[in-house]
Amino acid sequence: MAIIDRLNPEGLRYAQAVAETKSFSAAARAYGVTQPALSNGIAKLEERLGDKLFDRSPRGVTQTAFGARMLPLIERALDALDAVAAEAGRLNEPGEQKIRMGVSPLIGSHLVARAFSMVQGLPVPRDLVLREANMQDLRECLLAGQLDIILIPAVAAMPRFEHRVIDVEPIVVVSPDTAQAPLELEEAGKECFILVPDTCGLTTFTTRLFQSHEMPLRTYPGEAAGYQVLEDWTKLGLGSALVPRSKLTSPDVPHRPLLNRGREVQISFEAVWSAGTPLAADLLRLADSLAAARP
Repeated sequence: MAIIDRLNPEGLRYAQAVAETKSFSAAARAYGVTQPALSNGIAKLEERLGDKLFDRSPRGVTQTAFGARMLPLIERALDALDAVAAEAGRLNEPGEQKIRMGVSPLIGSHLVARAFSMVQGLPVPRDLVLREANMQDLRECLLAGQLDIILIPAVAAMPRFEHRVIDVEPIVVVSPDTAQAPLELEEAGKECFILVPDTCGLTTFTTRLFQSHEMPLRTYPGEAAGYQVLEDWTKLGLGSALVPRSKLTSPDVPHRPLLNRGREVQISFEAVWSAGTPLAADLLRLADSLAAARP
């Protein structure tokens, strides 16, 4: 059997992701798979191609001489596969008038409402079909062509997709302390934080915020199911919580702005879509409009 008959497109995409991120772990996060699964997929691809694509060392991941020759071919092959899928979708649904949008639970209702009005203002007005899901499901649905665009916190790389930052929002601290004076990030390192499951992007943001400032993150041993629970648990004195301001259940909930050297700490949200989709032009207009409307 010829080599090409045994090539797995999934392995090709894994290799492309590693080439772009220069990291097996970052590539695995981008595709929502475990690192062993991604490594195994690339190992099978290398076996079928007959040589290694990457060298791994304590200094990072580099392409081998064989990989430097093969990876541009892999990129062109994946572009061709994506073009086939996009053209088939266009031909099978020539009158499609909807945009399928996935949103993280962390996306504020104000941003969703803005998207609704802007979709109606496109050159060809379309219906907006929404799906709320966790980050991994949204990424997988976008990769599979089941969603046209996703709105998510900008906390994970998605190689080979278009990205636009469409909103930024202040992060606030909800804590047992009813004082509402701003809290400096340096002081926040002394507090114990309650986290939510790492599905919506908030825990990833919190963890990376502390890591980027080389600060320890002290966490409560339990885990809250959602934002309402976070607020309830802070009232019990179990710890503090970091949330985007729009996720407060009420403006009256005691909270403090989180500052870093006097400037608000903010979380960014982005639109992500495929440049190969027949809707690419409209999705770019939508993302640009959302970005331009940022307060």
